[in-house]
Amino acid sequence: MKTQPVRILVIHGPNLQLLGRREVEIYGELTLEEIDRRLEEEAGRLGAELTIAQSNHEGEIVDLIGKAEGRSDAILINPAAYTHTSVAIRDALASVPVPAVEVHLSNIHRREEFRRRSLIAPAAAGQVSGFGPASYLLGLQAAVGLVRQEG
Repeated sequence: MKTQPVRILVIHGPNLQLLGRREVEIYGELTLEEIDRRLEEEAGRLGAELTIAQSNHEGEIVDLIGKAEGRSDAILINPAAYTHTSVAIRDALASVPVPAVEVHLSNIHRREEFRRRSLIAPAAAGQVSGFGPASYLLGLQAAVGLVRQEG
């Protein structure tokens, strides 16, 4: 009997479409497309299927989260700047029975004071930050592991 793939919704927040040319000393030289390609490769290895979205709009991210139940087994989210400001995204994650893993390319706890507090973290199963693009891969592994433990 073949097991069903784990369905992961990947959400990239604001300005992440600029990766590879935006503050490369902080975020690195990989583009979002390259990160997505690496995620797809890792998903294949893990037996997962990804739905990937990027949005600069808070309401759109809230809508994606709200539609996750029944479509996704877990959420991998880099809320980017919304990490520190969005009660709406935090509440959406807390409202759906889908585990979430928060990821960040940079170590938000070593950055400016305002970036050190995540409003999202209390609604997430866990957070991976500071490992560059590997944060996404580690987060994906964690999300798949959470689903397989719960299933």
